[in-house]
Amino acid sequence: MAEIIQQEKGGGEKRAKKVVPHIDMTPMVDLMCLLITFFMLTTAFSKAKIMEIILPEKIKDPTKQEAPRIAASRTLNIILGPNDKIYWYPGAVKPEDYNNLPPVFETDYSAEGIRKVLLDRNRTLARKIAEANDQFITGKLNIKQDSLAGYIAQMKKDDDTGPIVLIKAHKSANYGNFVDILDEMNICGIARYTVVDIAWYEDKMVELATGLTSSASGSSTN
Repeated sequence: MAEIIQQEKGGGEKRAKKVVPHIDMTPMVDLMCLLITFFMLTTAFSKAKIMEIILPEKIKDPTKQEAPRIAASRTLNIILGPNDKIYWYPGAVKPEDYNNLPPVFETDYSAEGIRKVLLDRNRTLARKIAEANDQFITGKLNIKQDSLAGYIAQMKKDDDTGPIVLIKAHKSANYGNFVDILDEMNICGIARYTVVDIAWYEDKMVELATGLTSSASGSSTN
């Protein structure tokens, strides 16, 4: 801070002596150190949240590439429908059976909705993942924090009982629905899921469930 030094003269008279102002920078240095520490910590803690999605490899020659075989008993079809609704059905549908389409089940994005459906079908793997997290917290699983994600990823890779989820979007679905269903895949620990195009007969199944009509449905059967 600026200082003015005074000197006493004879007879008790005081006379002010002008000096060059001096600024004490010591408090400013302490403040800068605190600010630097604060920004370093907040930058490290506020990492961007991302979701890892493993996409299939690009097929160079589709005519020579066989489609992967999926067990119908493990297949779960999830259709993102209009009005923030989800429609799902198990197994597979053959296009030639369009006159006898199976019904779809309606649900939503709540904990008692699609999450309950996924957890019921992924009960074995979900229990293993929960046990691994509990053992890590209690110290029974002696691995590092960075190795826990890899340990769980290996459990998902070795799983052969969980569902194979096919995610499809109706034309009335929105981007928020897509993000929400990917969150549910992560929350429920689904090991195998992929995003595929919706078939025309699945459009018809949703429209029958919602009471909607589409002129494209009739033309697609030809």
